[in-house]
Amino acid sequence: MASLGVNIDHIANVRQARQTVEPDPVLMATLAELGGADGITVHLREDRRHIQDRDLELLRMTVRSRLNLEMAATSEMLGIALKVKPEMVTLVPERREEVTTEGGLDVAAQEPSLRDIVDQLQTAAIPVSLFVDPVSKQLEACSSCGARWVELHTGAYAEACWAEQPLELARLTEATARARSLGLRVNAGHGLTYQNVEPVAAIEGIEELNIGHTIVARSIAVGLQEAVREMKRLVQNPRRDPLFGSQ
Repeated sequence: MASLGVNIDHIANVRQARQTVEPDPVLMATLAELGGADGITVHLREDRRHIQDRDLELLRMTVRSRLNLEMAATSEMLGIALKVKPEMVTLVPERREEVTTEGGLDVAAQEPSLRDIVDQLQTAAIPVSLFVDPVSKQLEACSSCGARWVELHTGAYAEACWAEQPLELARLTEATARARSLGLRVNAGHGLTYQNVEPVAAIEGIEELNIGHTIVARSIAVGLQEAVREMKRLVQNPRRDPLFGSQ
């Protein structure tokens, strides 16, 4: 049975859209854990478009499950990870112009440099996962790099039409088996929703699914009605505070 890592980047996206203080992803991480999240995932991007350094530092102090830091394989991010010491680091590709991560790392093409980063992190007792497409060549390179985990990119499955989904699901199943045969532990994620997650969750050998956007979107839907009710009560029945007059 797979566990659930909840990615809270999109909560920070809402905050950064107005450059304000709410919603606070740190608080929302606590609510996610209360809801049953087995871990909290955040991506500290080089451009700081959503999660900020302050968020990561506070999450390290407050997360009670496990903290998974997604990051680019750069010297700046390596230094931050070694300082913060999350329960796991997941190395992901990163391009400034992308809306979200568009594919897996090309580990095979970057093996020497990635091996050095993996070694430094794991020497510091921080397990490393590499976010890759479900392709044997990349899985073999992950093993050569010394990583202990891989996270399979499920984007092709999530974006496939219904006729193509069985093929993409088979690729994920085969990649999971191949990764485990190489001694790698397996997570998966990207683009999974309430409508398509169950077949992936049923793949034997996948230990955790990292899911974010669809959960945040669903939380707006199920919570918006009550949020509007609360605001309407305040608008229609305002407190008469003597400090500010009757207003």
